[in-house]
Amino acid sequence: MSRSPAMRPRVALLIVLGWMAGCTSTVTTSVAPANDTATTVSRPAAPDEADLRRRANARLQLAAAYFADGQFKTALEEVKRALDADPKMAEAYNLRGLIYAALGEDELAQESFRRALELSPNNGDVMHNYGWYLCLQKRYAEAQAQFVDALAQPRYRDITRTLLAQGVCQARAGQLVEAERTLQRAYAIEPTNAAIALNLAEVLFQRGDYERARFYIRRANTPQQNASAQSLWLAARIEARAGNTVAANDIAQQLASRFPKSNEAAQFQMGKLGD
Repeated sequence: MSRSPAMRPRVALLIVLGWMAGCTSTVTTSVAPANDTATTVSRPAAPDEADLRRRANARLQLAAAYFADGQFKTALEEVKRALDADPKMAEAYNLRGLIYAALGEDELAQESFRRALELSPNNGDVMHNYGWYLCLQKRYAEAQAQFVDALAQPRYRDITRTLLAQGVCQARAGQLVEAERTLQRAYAIEPTNAAIALNLAEVLFQRGDYERARFYIRRANTPQQNASAQSLWLAARIEARAGNTVAANDIAQQLASRFPKSNEAAQFQMGKLGD
């Protein structure tokens, strides 16, 4: 099953992270020394809960930016600072799970996702991320359970993203019939999503349904500037498998021209178009 770039692990934080940094306030207290002369002493006030949450949100915003940029260790440091400010912040454990997964720290990743779900048991975003992590670990049944739970949450809104992940995971597990059904459901909701069309075309190609696969890969490649090396290669293979040699070679030539350094172009040059 081909991986769409959209299916890479990603941050799924649907909260508003404030940019406001916490400020330090002071209070004035009067004390009476032995000579009864009043003296004023300034002490830093303990930060209140709202202030700590703002600090945690600011740190988590930075962590998410570092994670998206591939700076995983720096992102992890910022997550730790967020948790220092708010130890019960489920979103921070969610992101920590993604970071540890990217670093290959599987036990710590799983521990982080589980902690996030303990703190926020109805959080569809955590379920989605944990499900995709489990899928990458080839723990397909557990992954499906997380996707099902995410989709069952009444306040969860990112349904097509989870359906796409679920469908790709089913295909990886060899459950092509189920994968087609799930991806069709996602496509019905968001027919302009190229990643859904691409993965649905891949599933249909694997099932030998070349006519329908052609329909969806054309949707993924329209408009033409949206086409990727992956989508053009699949389109060429669909035509080759369907016996349309001229169309297959035309598309493959486009691939080689537009993405000459891609792995797909290399496969074409090695004569793997008909594989």
